Amino acid sequence: MLKLREQSWLYVSMMFSCVLLITRMLVTHTYTYIFFGWNLFLAWIPFVVSNILALRNRRFDQTILFFLWLIFFPNAPYIITDFFHFEKRAPVPVYYDLVLSFSFAWNGVLLGIISLLNIERWLSERMSKSKSIMIVLFCLILCGFGIYIGRYLRWNSWNVVTNPVDLSTDIIDRILNPFHYLKTWMVTGLFAAFLTIIYFNIKKLIQFKS
Repeated sequence: MLKLREQSWLYVSMMFSCVLLITRMLVTHTYTYIFFGWNLFLAWIPFVVSNILALRNRRFDQTILFFLWLIFFPNAPYIITDFFHFEKRAPVPVYYDLVLSFSFAWNGVLLGIISLLNIERWLSERMSKSKSIMIVLFCLILCGFGIYIGRYLRWNSWNVVTNPVDLSTDIIDRILNPFHYLKTWMVTGLFAAFLTIIYFNIKKLIQFKS
């Protein structure tokens, strides 16, 4: 779990993104990128859940929190795909919107990676290192898949509860007929590989620091 001082810089980073967004809305009187704020909130949920999980002792509570974290985990790096909306929008300078978009994407990835580090630490206290790493890798694959179904199929995390039948149908269909959905697995693999590289780089940097 991050120390309080380290968390403060995380909050500074998120605040910076929010200030950029609010400034843009005030200057332009438009809400073009307001969805960034909502997506950052969703990215914040797995970070919070992973911190709460570390404080719980009852196995039932931990199990519920773990699956809740897993459901919301893809929302964090999902913000990367918001670059699809990036384009030159006068009168705002293109460099401003570029920094705005990148800062939200950065915070999304950062929140997701930190939450996964918390999860791995929690897992390593209950099982061998190799098993915890395997679960982490599996979570990253699921994250890549979650990004796909969020961006292209437009499913949300809460649809697990509000519309589980149709969501399950889409997922099962792609698992049973993988060659019919090559784009699904290309996007899943690409994001999973990208996030895995980021994750282990940040993990190594933390270990180097310590």
